[in-house]
Amino acid sequence: MLDRISKFTNSTSFLNASKVTIASVVPVLILNFLGHFEIGFTIALGAFYTYPSDIASSLSHKIKGLIVASLIVSGVNLLVNLAYPFPFLFYPFLGFLLFLCSMISVYGQRATLVSFSALLSISLSFGHLHTGWEAFQYSGFIFIGGILYLIVSLVFHFVQPYKYVELQIAEGIKLTAKYLKLRGDLWSPEANREKIIEKQLAIQVDLNLIHEDLRKMLIGNQNTSGTTSQNRKMLLVFITLVEIQELALYTSFDHSKLHEKFAKHPEVLRTYQNVAYKLASTLKKLSKNVHHIAVYVDKNDLKNELDALEFAIFDYEKSLGKEEAAEGVLMLTNMLKYAKNQVGKIKTIQRALSLAMQSYKLKDKDKELEKFLTPQYYPIGTLIENLSYSSSIFRHSLRLTITILIGFIIGKFLPFQNVYWILLTIVVIMRPGYGLTKERSYNRIFGTILGGLLAFGIVSVVQNHVALSIFSIVCMLLGISFTQINYKVSATFVTMYVVFIYGILTPNVVEVIQFRILDSLAGATLAFIANQFLWPAWEFINTPIHIENSIRANKNYLKEIADFYNKKGEVPTSYRLARKNAFVEIGNLMTSFQRMMQEPKSKQKTMPLVNKLVVLNHSLLSALASLSTYIQSHQTTAASDSFNYIIKTILLNLEHSVSILRNETIITDTFFDKEDVTLQFEELKRKNFSRLASDDELDKETRQAKMQEASMVIEQLIWMSNLAEKILKITKELKAVKID
Repeated sequence: MLDRISKFTNSTSFLNASKVTIASVVPVLILNFLGHFEIGFTIALGAFYTYPSDIASSLSHKIKGLIVASLIVSGVNLLVNLAYPFPFLFYPFLGFLLFLCSMISVYGQRATLVSFSALLSISLSFGHLHTGWEAFQYSGFIFIGGILYLIVSLVFHFVQPYKYVELQIAEGIKLTAKYLKLRGDLWSPEANREKIIEKQLAIQVDLNLIHEDLRKMLIGNQNTSGTTSQNRKMLLVFITLVEIQELALYTSFDHSKLHEKFAKHPEVLRTYQNVAYKLASTLKKLSKNVHHIAVYVDKNDLKNELDALEFAIFDYEKSLGKEEAAEGVLMLTNMLKYAKNQVGKIKTIQRALSLAMQSYKLKDKDKELEKFLTPQYYPIGTLIENLSYSSSIFRHSLRLTITILIGFIIGKFLPFQNVYWILLTIVVIMRPGYGLTKERSYNRIFGTILGGLLAFGIVSVVQNHVALSIFSIVCMLLGISFTQINYKVSATFVTMYVVFIYGILTPNVVEVIQFRILDSLAGATLAFIANQFLWPAWEFINTPIHIENSIRANKNYLKEIADFYNKKGEVPTSYRLARKNAFVEIGNLMTSFQRMMQEPKSKQKTMPLVNKLVVLNHSLLSALASLSTYIQSHQTTAASDSFNYIIKTILLNLEHSVSILRNETIITDTFFDKEDVTLQFEELKRKNFSRLASDDELDKETRQAKMQEASMVIEQLIWMSNLAEKILKITKELKAVKID
């Protein structure tokens, strides 16, 4: 129990919640003591509005982003107050302001969160309407609250500049350990491989997000923090962590084939499975000791497991004889090499975190690394391009604007106590996707009712204002901490926090609870109905776009691999960027598929086909990565005409798949003949093996290495060719499905 509490209080969620809690509570306590509670509360609101936009980024982007967020949330509050006295002007202006704030989301993650903060500010402004000079003062206090939050955030940054990075690194190591554990599970004969792959894909989605955060923090800070060894060592840990996950994806095994091959020698595969589990458990232990790595150092450095696998391979070869065991030994040797590579990378992380390295120099690569960051620019053209019904953000903005206006009108003309709580509920719950809005509606209602009942019970017993103040601070801290972890728990604590505040401010707390529950029910119902009927953004509409992007990213990655195999030399940055994009797009596709699973059954007619395409694209990425890793880590021969012909075939099949998804015409005479491709495979095999067998100048070890290359490359080409054909076939079936 204590371990779980310690883990929670040492998380990024709790760290972020601590910042906003301090920025909100301190001005209330100080100004209340001086007799200016309302001013303190307004400043606290400003800090609360600004906090969501404090996301992972470089220091300069953090400062600029929080200042802009403070200006926007205070500015929209002022505009609402100034327009409110003029009804004929106010309603159209409110609609325009809501729509504009929603459309800001087209500019990316930080803009989406600034948009959310602005909508919160508009919603809550109806709880404290002002006129004249008071409106300017109130807006100014909100701006001061935003700047106060910026100051608190900067204090946290300078006191522990790498705290957030360390927490994200620890989380990344833990997720990578889970990924490797699942790879170990695949070696069980009775394993449900489809379910395991689904879990791996889900973990990969989370890892993509963490990796993007760490890129912003570490690579983005190269210019300002480049001279510090800590920044560079953490960057080394991050790069190595990415390499561990990529190497795991790259090194793909045909488990069915291997189980069939070693059916009479299952102990060999069990030994390898032990190695896989040991790799995962070592990483898991590392994740728990990121801050004091010297506490955990594996005494055997995984040597016992590697030795056991080498002995198992030797024993297998001895029992069958060299000739009969040759193919099996080659497979097992590849597995052993993979394990040794992973062990080496884990040792790199251990050494870096234990300060065994004085520094990690990347000075010559800083400019290259910066290319991996998402560009930060906000052209007006992006907003104009999205002013179209085809844009999901445009439809969501329109839907959200209309729903808030309806909520406002209902709240004004029906006997609801506080219209702003209805609007707040709509803003907090409503999301572009049906599934997430539905889930948040249920969780919000559940949390509001449960939190109201619990808080009412406490307020009925505890009347002391100091005690209620302490309870409210704790509930605020926990409510914000759980926002990204468990929204149901978050809604419960936030409701308790609100009730405790009203328990301090007003004696009629029972009535407050009743109206809060009614307001929340009204807001949640409106949000749910709107997402169901107002231009719903069903995921089957968006999924083909993500499938297309994933196929195109894999195609570009294959092009880079083929170019590198032909030209040799240094790995270009374009190659690494293509690899990164392939990872990101398969993660986006998996996220889209997960959203589709939350939607009504009537909107899931394409789900079986989408599921197949998710798995096929993931398998293709694995095959590409496997070939990529091999050609980078081995001296390879010149690419043959047959190799390039087959690559061209695979690329064309992928291009045709993209064309089908885009409803473009395919020129039929550009298809490659299946028999011709088969002949190319056979020719490639024959040439390579006969050439190597007859080359007397090669010693035994060199000949074996080159035959391994030929076998590896041909095997991956066959696999990729089959996958590309299946992707093309399923894509045609997907486009043929009609949904009402």
